[in-house]
Amino acid sequence: MAIPRYAELWCLSNFSFLRGASHAEELVERAHALGYSALAITDECSMAGMVRAHVAAKEAGLKLIAGAQFDVEADVGFTFVLLARNLNGYGNLCEFITGLRRSSEKGTYQLHRDGIDATRIADCLVLAAPRRGSSQQQVTAVAQWLASNFPGRSWLAVARLRLLDDEMWLHRLRIANLETGVPLVAAGDVHMHVRSRKPLQDVLTSTRIGVPLTDCGYALQPNAERHLRTRLRLAQLYAPELLAEAERIADLCDFSLDELRYQYPDEVVPAGETHNGYLRRLTYEGAGRRWPEGIPAHVQHLIEHELTLIEELKFAPYFLTVYDIVAFARSRGILCQGRGSAANSVVCFCLGVTEVDPARMSVLFERFISRERAALGEVPDIDIDFEHERREEVIQWLYSKYGRDRAALTAAVITYRPRSVIRDVGKALGFDLATVDALASSHQYWDGRQPRTEALEAAGFAENNLAVQQLMLITGQLIGFPRHLSQHTGGFVLTHGPLARMVPIENASMVDRTVIEWDKDDLDALGLLKVDVLALGMLTAIRK
Repeated sequence: MAIPRYAELWCLSNFSFLRGASHAEELVERAHALGYSALAITDECSMAGMVRAHVAAKEAGLKLIAGAQFDVEADVGFTFVLLARNLNGYGNLCEFITGLRRSSEKGTYQLHRDGIDATRIADCLVLAAPRRGSSQQQVTAVAQWLASNFPGRSWLAVARLRLLDDEMWLHRLRIANLETGVPLVAAGDVHMHVRSRKPLQDVLTSTRIGVPLTDCGYALQPNAERHLRTRLRLAQLYAPELLAEAERIADLCDFSLDELRYQYPDEVVPAGETHNGYLRRLTYEGAGRRWPEGIPAHVQHLIEHELTLIEELKFAPYFLTVYDIVAFARSRGILCQGRGSAANSVVCFCLGVTEVDPARMSVLFERFISRERAALGEVPDIDIDFEHERREEVIQWLYSKYGRDRAALTAAVITYRPRSVIRDVGKALGFDLATVDALASSHQYWDGRQPRTEALEAAGFAENNLAVQQLMLITGQLIGFPRHLSQHTGGFVLTHGPLARMVPIENASMVDRTVIEWDKDDLDALGLLKVDVLALGMLTAIRK
């Protein structure tokens, strides 16, 4: 049997919290090893894992497709998978996710079929998977809705998972295809990179619904088929035309995160001036205040050196934005102070951002910014401390000035650590909670990703017990998994255009705060800039 080409179009990573059982990097590595031509990461109403997948795919040389899946509430429920065909489609998809997340409580969303506007997700390809067990009439109704709303860019997804009703289900999908013209395509509904992650996937399900594994029933997946399967195995399960259609859809998708272009806001520049010209003027005005009797020659040299490099690397808007924030704080009497490697910048000193005098101390600007570091994708990072009791004034001013569509906090990915892992896994496997808590609280007994033998014995576990071995195995796999998104301590992303066309924005748990779905490492990987608006209690103490 000839081994066909194949692209997986429906795949969850562990950023579909408590659903996906593999890291995005593991999925990419496995897909590449299996010879897949492309892989779509389609986390549920989320782009949180996309940058990690992007970095891994570039290293592996695998085509990555940006997408997302959604559960649609309707008379006939179905899973709705959107794939970005191009840059415009990606932006539309991010805005679509943002709309759902911003209109719901943190961590939730609701999508009704009647609320889906096809024009809002132009340049996105659409896959729909009716809920298993739906009647022929219901399946056909979903196909008719696709044909009416997404003509020429929609498919019915066929997931062959070796279930008892596979043949009957395929028959219903084929009838819907014949009656509506909506084509069928192979799609794996992948939740893990290898089948051996099935026990972990079960534990995630148990944790998500809040009951032990023994009480999960049909909520558990009936087998381990939702993994990335070999192309030979897929050829045995699917008709050739269904695999070929997946390949054709992948070919239609032509977008990479490398296409994203970041532009800083223009509000900080007065009319008739350029970013570089305005920064130069502010720098020399500040230098005049710092050295009223004349700027020392070596400082003048440092200023010109820094301004030349800042202009060359196009970082002037970033410096102006930081200056604008500091100027606002001081206009309100809020104490603030820049710190970190920015203290090596005479420009920052002249702007009043830092207080390290280059005339009295030796500074090295290249510790902060250099051509070599910029070539590696490193961007400047200026941390600004504000009085902790008044920082919220600065944060709300940023939202007010730039708008919720152009300003948001950076995310922080909260991951599983030993204590939370052992508790969740122990509960799922039905261990006595008091015993599990005793083990979880004994950090000194942990050796890397697993508890030491003496810790197990002290907690009353027999190491050769099969259930205990399962506990140790799953615990080791789950440590480091993302648990949920929180907010960075103060990292702000500000943009010239709509931020939500670059990355989805969602509500934070704190009132009046919004957060993007990417963390600081994601921003660094894409070369995107943030401003750190931090809180320092000592400044409050000084004020008082």
